Order: sequence, then C-alpha cells, then structure tokens
Amino acid sequence: MLIEVSHPERLQALRAELARIGVDGFLIPRGDEYLGEYVPPSGERLAWISGFTGSAGMAVVLAERAALFTDGRYTTQAEAQTDPALWERRHLIEEPPQEWLARHAARLRIGYDPWLHPQAAVERLGAGTTLVPLAANPLDAVWADRPAPPAAPAVPHPAAYAGRDSAAKREEAAATLRAAGEEAAVLADPHSLAWLLNLRGGDLEHTPLPLGFALLRADARVDLFLDPVKLSDATRAHLGNAVATHPPRALQGVLEGLAGQVVRVDPDITPLWFSATLQAAGATVKPGEDPCRLPRACKNPVEQQGARAAHRRDALALARFLAWFAAAAPAGGETEVSAAEHLLACRRALPLFRAESFPAISGAGENGAIIHYRATEASNRPIRANECYLIDSGGQFLDGTTDITRTLWTGPGTPPADLVERYTRVLQGHIALARLRFPQGVAGAHIDAIARAALWQAGLDYDHGTGHGIGSFLSVHEGPASISRAARPIPLREGMILSDEPGFYLPGHYGIRIENLLLVRGFQGLARPFLEFETLTLVPYERRLIDLGLLSPAERAWVDAYHARVLGEIGAELEPEVRGWLEGACAPL
Repeated sequence: MLIEVSHPERLQALRAELARIGVDGFLIPRGDEYLGEYVPPSGERLAWISGFTGSAGMAVVLAERAALFTDGRYTTQAEAQTDPALWERRHLIEEPPQEWLARHAARLRIGYDPWLHPQAAVERLGAGTTLVPLAANPLDAVWADRPAPPAAPAVPHPAAYAGRDSAAKREEAAATLRAAGEEAAVLADPHSLAWLLNLRGGDLEHTPLPLGFALLRADARVDLFLDPVKLSDATRAHLGNAVATHPPRALQGVLEGLAGQVVRVDPDITPLWFSATLQAAGATVKPGEDPCRLPRACKNPVEQQGARAAHRRDALALARFLAWFAAAAPAGGETEVSAAEHLLACRRALPLFRAESFPAISGAGENGAIIHYRATEASNRPIRANECYLIDSGGQFLDGTTDITRTLWTGPGTPPADLVERYTRVLQGHIALARLRFPQGVAGAHIDAIARAALWQAGLDYDHGTGHGIGSFLSVHEGPASISRAARPIPLREGMILSDEPGFYLPGHYGIRIENLLLVRGFQGLARPFLEFETLTLVPYERRLIDLGLLSPAERAWVDAYHARVLGEIGAELEPEVRGWLEGACAPL
C-alpha cells in the first residue's frame, strides 16, 4: 500500500535529489513535454510538488526557499492551495521568475528539464542566472507513485467535420517549407499533428488530443511518433502511406537522421530538447512558426458552419439549465457542484456532444471572484438566495468547441446597486468588442482596451486577457491570436474564433464575467478591407443586473437585437416551459 507523502516531505525529497546531482535549484513549469495548458495526471508535476492545481504557473525550488509564480487568474487559488511556510507566492507578470532568479540565484546553478521548456523561455529565464540542462528530471526521480502516461486510441476525424482532407493540408504546409528552403519542420504541439492528420484522441480529459510528436517533410510526408497501442488498423489506414508511424523511442534517431538538413523549429512552443538534439546531429535549426498553427486558427467554411451548429445546440442546453436555475436557486438546496452537474446533464443529451471543453467554473458568491475556480468536495458550497453566481463552461462537439460564461442573480430580492453598475459596465465592454469593426492588420493587443473602457471610466479593471482563440473540436484555448495587452501582435484574420469575456472581481464577495465566442469575418470598408465579428453564442444576459440608465441607445438596441436572435434561432426547439422562460429572458429591455 502506498503511503501519502506530504508536501513538506515532497519538497525535502526534491531538495535532497538536487543536492545529489549537484545543482542548487530546479525550475518546475506547469506544462509537460507537450507544453500545453492541460496535462494528464502523469504530467502534473507542479501540482504534486506544491498543491497548486491551476493551469498556468511555475515554481523555482532552491535549497532554502521556494517560490510559486501565477498570473492574476490564480493568485487567490494559489494562496488557498499552497503552504506559505513552504512557498513564496509571486505574480507571474508583475514579478517574473527571471527577476526573482536574478535576485536570489544569480551565483547559483539552476537545473531544468529541456523537455519541459521551450527555447524562448529558457533564454528569458536564464538572463540573470546560470541554467543547467539535466539529462533526467529530478522531480520524477522522487515521485514514487507517478501515474502512467495516457494511452487512449487515436481516431480519424471525418472530413465532414474537418472540412479538408489531410493530404491537402500536408501539401499546403509543406509548400511553406519549400518556399523557405527548409527540408522539414518539427511539430511538437499535439494540436498540430491532430489538425494536420485529421486525428483526435482521448489522452486529455477535456481536449480530444492524441499526445505525440510529428515531423513534416518538405515533400509532404510525415513521421508520426505515437505509442503504437494508440493506433488501430483503421487509424493506420486513415493515415495512409505518406505517414510513417514510429514509437516515441525512435524520435531521437529520426532527428539525428536529419544531419545536414535545414529544419524549422518553433522556439515558442517546442521543447529545447529538439533544437539541442538536431544541432548535436549536425542539422541546421531555423527558428520559425509551426506551419500548422495559423492555418488551424483560421477555420475553413465547414468548420465555421460546424461552430454555428454546435453553438445552437449548446444554447439549447444553456436555456434548459438557466430555466431550471431560475426556479431552483431561490428555493435553495443546490450547490456549486450540483448546478455544474445539472448543466453537464443538459449537454450530454445533445447530439455530437463528447465532453466538457474544460472543468466547469461554478462559483457562488465569494468563489466567483476566484477567476479559474473549480468546485471540489472540500470547497463546494450552497448556492444561496440573493447572491451572485458565475458559471463558465463549454462543450466539445464533433463539429465545434464552445465556451460561455454568464453571471446570474439568484433572487428573489433586488440586487445591490454596486453589483448592477459593475455588471452593466462589464456588459458595455462586452458589447463594444462584439460590435467592433476594424481594418485588416489589427491584432488582439490593439483592441483589448475597448472591452475595458467602461470599467476604466469608473476606476475598475480585471487581471486577465479579454479573449483567447478557440479550436474546432480541439483545445478551448488556442493560439496564436488572443485579445490581451500581453498578446503577441498576431493580426486577426477571417475564420478565427475568439472569446469576448471582460469581467470584474471583488475578492471575498463576488465575480462578474460575461463571455460569448466571436467569429472573425470580412467587411468591405470604404478604402480598404475591414473585419468584424459574428457572435456565435446564443444565450440571454442577466437582465436583473442591467442598469438601463447606463446603457446608450445603441447598446440597448444591440442587446434587444441579440435577444431577439437568440429566441428566433432556438426558441422553437425548446419545450414549452423552457420556451416560456426564454421569452421572458429575451423580451425587449
């Protein structure tokens, strides 16, 4: 029988291992070797060592001190989940790890696992200290009960949902390599191999990925590195003769076979191990963006239609949930977990539904102020009358991925004036972004402030980005574009799907966030092409929290038109009692 090892004991064991191998500290990122936001249990190193379970963060462990770095979404969660006697809690943006390292570890040798860090991150982190690549991960050496890696089957994703066959995608991506004078490109992001080869999998709970690596050749052939148990005969037939399959242990040998060739490696999303291995073999590593990343983000017409259809179905589940919630919340007896389970049951009844796109954020009262809160058996609390409740959830459908947030008033009383004002200002920013038209070439960082302006006027703000990209039956968080002050200046393009989710959070009291998904589409300006957004999400807002006096006539008209569209698109498919609720929720303001 395994004995549970406490977090102090885990930290002590890691420090002993660091001393044994001769380094003064160790970097522990949240990601695994695939560098994704979501990791299987076998990759939850940061959670194992610290107790912090958020989806973004990094730890630095030295002999006498340790620090955990998280962004604004997770500061409250990090404080709740980690022991202050063991961990200093730091803000990832305001006090980056490299600055902390420069102050506390300038003369020390800090180890890192080259499988877990991209080259760009290592260069940034090593600016003020000495970083040492390690042949083996010392945390893995002391994690005695580490789970086995996942081995779910990889399955074909039909062209009826993908919109294009794999051969066409491979040829288009390979053409970019030929034009750049490159013989191959490393595909270290499993999203890329899933998109390129029209594969999906079940290695992650909420993101339908087969975890693996691939190498794209300039002649459009692909070397795919997946555990053989994931590949059935049907999947091998789907891949065809142009895709050679290898077990993961063959990866180093295939890379070494590229000696003398020019190989593209995306330094932002590829573990440093790849560049080091290629350079040691005599290949020329050429930094460049993953050739699948931007084409994947620009959804083709079939994927766009799939997204619309998925959102219409998802809206039926949300309408049923909200109608139920309107009656259940004031009566009492429901909890954060029971509400999330009811919404999941509504989604499970829908055609083509496969899973939640992330664990639902179901936060009542003060828990709504924890931006990426997840109700657990320990934290679950009743949903009480006359308080704010935030539900952020999404679905994975074969034809699209959804993500929606609504902030609700449980009633039956009148909400406080300050809550109404702040909700309305968040709504104004949400509307401003949805209505925006902008010239081609504009990036997400250029328009983030538009969603904040109404809050800024009142001296309010929120500590997260305004929007992230969305995959097509892939990750609910997809690059390369996003809407954030910290975003890379990636111009928005037709076919991209992004979220629109401003918010406001009063720690200890409530959280407000309103989220729809937006599809970027073309609009012909007077002198040059413009872009605009098509709102995909079809769910009414919480009218009891809207201050009509704050809304302009144009904002009010936008809400009324949106509600009329919601009722018109999904009302006829609902049961009479739910349709009756929806008619009231969508009535003109």
